[in-house]
Amino acid sequence: MSIINSIFNLMFKSRLTEIDGFRKNPMAVQERQLLQSVEGAKDSEFGRRYGFQAIKSVAAYQHRVPLHHYGDLRPYVERMMQGEANVLCSEEVRWFAKSSGTTAEKSKFIPVPQRSLDGCHYRGGKDVLTFYLNRFPESNLLTGKGLTLGGSHHVASVGANTCCGDLSAILIDNTPLLAELLRTPSREVALIADFEEKVRRIAEETLSENVVQFVGVPSWNLVLMRYLLRYSGKRHLLELWPQLELFVHGGVSFAPYREQFRAIIPSPGMRYLETYNASEGFFGIQDDLDDSSMLLMLDYGIFYEFIPMSTFDTPNPAPRTVADVQTGVSYAMVITTGGGLWRYVIGDTVEFTSLFPHKIKITGRTRHYINVFGEELVVDNAEHALRIACLATNAAIREYTVAPVFMHGDEKGGHEWLVEFEHPPADLAVFTTLLDQALCAANSDYEAKRQNSSTLNPPTVRSLSSGTFYRWMSCRGKLGGQNKVPRLYNTREYVEQLCRISGEIAAEPNA
Repeated sequence: MSIINSIFNLMFKSRLTEIDGFRKNPMAVQERQLLQSVEGAKDSEFGRRYGFQAIKSVAAYQHRVPLHHYGDLRPYVERMMQGEANVLCSEEVRWFAKSSGTTAEKSKFIPVPQRSLDGCHYRGGKDVLTFYLNRFPESNLLTGKGLTLGGSHHVASVGANTCCGDLSAILIDNTPLLAELLRTPSREVALIADFEEKVRRIAEETLSENVVQFVGVPSWNLVLMRYLLRYSGKRHLLELWPQLELFVHGGVSFAPYREQFRAIIPSPGMRYLETYNASEGFFGIQDDLDDSSMLLMLDYGIFYEFIPMSTFDTPNPAPRTVADVQTGVSYAMVITTGGGLWRYVIGDTVEFTSLFPHKIKITGRTRHYINVFGEELVVDNAEHALRIACLATNAAIREYTVAPVFMHGDEKGGHEWLVEFEHPPADLAVFTTLLDQALCAANSDYEAKRQNSSTLNPPTVRSLSSGTFYRWMSCRGKLGGQNKVPRLYNTREYVEQLCRISGEIAAEPNA
């Protein structure tokens, strides 16, 4: 073990003890997080409105404070962005993270007070190092640099003392000095707004660095990595950086991209670690690389509740705490933070894979699924089925999206998959059949609708030309950062746009 790693492990040994504490006593830690947030905001306008002064328990908090969606909090946030104090919280808030708005087309602006930067987002980054170096004490991670591909928005002023930008841009702009020494590219390049210019400048600036890890969203990092190879004339990234050992990823499922990364980084020693770091908070870390699920981080100043998706659309759903959740159930996640997100429905769905410790996997979005015919198809089903079909046909997928094919007259409905292949299958019909079979095995509601094609016809899979999704995202002004390709959608809006760009004929031009 290197001297640097030994010092680091000594410094953070106590942190592993703290983490072990919330693994064993999750609810005690969670209640403490909640009551600290409530106490800190009792004199804010929101705190006075809901009687925070009288809240001394989780039950009292749930009784007094209703569930909130972004639209409910938007008027408060807009006032905070103009510099008004003591609105949603008592702490001054200078930073607002601009979310790409995957639950609606309009952007959301999430308050990010200093306590969230220090006690949540940066703490999450430190814990990633803690877990990783504890598992791999001989790592070179602290002797090289991490290449961070951040957001592609300027950090912009919106009020006298307030600024907004992608969360990644805010984190880069506020990076502590020690962390800055371990990161590349320079802050100036990292905050360039134009994604394509940023990629060019990163290539110019980083080839002379000793890059040992990448950090960011898989899809956009693949774009960067391919450009780096073209720019340098190398065959794979290990020719550029022989000590490259880790990719810390998040934002989208890694499954569709795994084989592409293995081709670009052909090393059996390359490791991949998932995090769940959203604009609203840093929620989870893959603490065991042999287990794809993530440890729910319970002491980052966030109080969690979970609504079973079976009751999500009912008038008064009853959220569960970590004391009441079960494994194998899809939940909509609700968070409370001292920065002003009070019982806030963030739009993500998760499933617990274990309890004590509480580990989760992301299953999709509360509004990104297809349920036109009662099939209840979620992103997790789609990713699973694609993985099986790709393995069986030696295919690899770059991007995809799915939409319903609506019923017309006596014609049954179905699903249309638009797929951009990295390596297409030899027989697309075989791929489609395997995909359909895997969906039936993963989702009993889908299987019932497909039985004898009673309600659903077999899926249609269209192979789009290379670069179609990139051009589509560019046209929408959504290159880079935390922007994501919508995977499942209940309308045909995105499919129609993609078909126009690719020159394909959609299944339902008038739908």
